[in-house]
Amino acid sequence: MILFPAIDLKDGKCVRLLYGDMDKATVYGENPAAQALEFQAAGFQWLHLVDLNGAVEGKPVNAPAVESILQAITLPVQLGGGIRDMATIEMWLEKGVRRVILGTMALRDPATVKQACKRFPGRIVVGIDARGGMVAVEGWVETSTITVVDLARQFEDAGVAAIIYTDIDRDGALTGVNVEQTAALARATKIPVIASGGVASLDDLAALKATGAPFEGVISGRALYDGRLDPGAALELLR
Repeated sequence: MILFPAIDLKDGKCVRLLYGDMDKATVYGENPAAQALEFQAAGFQWLHLVDLNGAVEGKPVNAPAVESILQAITLPVQLGGGIRDMATIEMWLEKGVRRVILGTMALRDPATVKQACKRFPGRIVVGIDARGGMVAVEGWVETSTITVVDLARQFEDAGVAAIIYTDIDRDGALTGVNVEQTAALARATKIPVIASGGVASLDDLAALKATGAPFEGVISGRALYDGRLDPGAALELLR
């Protein structure tokens, strides 16, 4: 399992939100590139980036911060937030992002997501963010009436590289991963699943691993910033 350290960008800064609320942001750093370099030095193999402003506005907003990170590190980067059309997908892939994460697009425009999978094999990730088991979009502002599993199954044979499943009710709250629902999704689809939201300690990583579900990895943000999750111990556990 891959452990993806997360850098969430709001107004050019590294932040973590509580329950996906843009008004409940804790700033962890003014220099995203420096934070990315720290994660690289700690031995991580990937970096997970989210343009939070972009997710709400529907277009890239923190592009300068993302570009500074891409220039600073050699780690592969996956990026989500504000990517709503083919032109933006192409733009980020050309700039050096390894994989783009499509969330709102997956619900609103699945045909274009499938087209992108064909054009860019292995480089399209679907982000499924859920509140109460239902898919939420537009930067988590709107909750739909479609279930997580139903949306995932729409992309079964599309060539999606992975699904990132985030439980919004736990995101940034350090209350533990929703192991049961995340494992159920991983077993319900052939697409590799990445768990996100609520990681608080090594126990959460161990619980995910113990399910035996075919996870590609897990994303952690606040627990790494707060020192609750030791990078070395976490990487060793998942290795």
